[in-house]
Amino acid sequence: MAKSKENNKRLMIVSRLLFIIYMAVALYILLMSESFGRTVTENYRYNLKPFAEIKRFYYLIGTESNTKAVLNLFGNVICFLPFGLYQAAELNSKKFLILKVTLLTLLFSLCIETVQLYFKIGIFDVDDLILNTAGGFLGGVIYRILWIFGKLLKS
Repeated sequence: MAKSKENNKRLMIVSRLLFIIYMAVALYILLMSESFGRTVTENYRYNLKPFAEIKRFYYLIGTESNTKAVLNLFGNVICFLPFGLYQAAELNSKKFLILKVTLLTLLFSLCIETVQLYFKIGIFDVDDLILNTAGGFLGGVIYRILWIFGKLLKS
C-alpha cells in the first residue's frame, strides 16, 4: 500500500512537470512563434463571426493551402487536448467534470486570444475559441473514458 501511494505521488509530480512544459510550449506557439504567424501589427485584427474561418479553412482542405488549413483546424483542437486531459485529472470529480473542463478551457483560450488582441499579436478569432474549447472538451471526454475503462478493469 505504501508503494502504491509513493507511485501515485511520483506520477502526480511527473504529470505536473509535463503540464508545465506543455504550457510553456503552447504559450510560446500561441503568443510568440513567428512560424505560426505571430507578428506584432499596427492594427487590431480580429474575427468575431463564428465559423467564418472554420468554413474557410474547411474549403481549403485538398488545395495547395491544405497544410495551413489542416494546421489551423486540427492544430487548435490538438493543442488544447492535453489541457483538457490535465484539468480533468486535476479536478478528478464525477459531477459536471466535462462541463468544468470545457469552461476552464474556454476561459484559458479567451485569455490567450485577449492577450493576442491587446498586444496586436496574431488575430483574436472566435473560431479559435471554438476549436480550442473543443480540444479541451475532447481531452475531458478522453480522461473520463479512460477513468471508466480503468474502473472496469479493476472490478
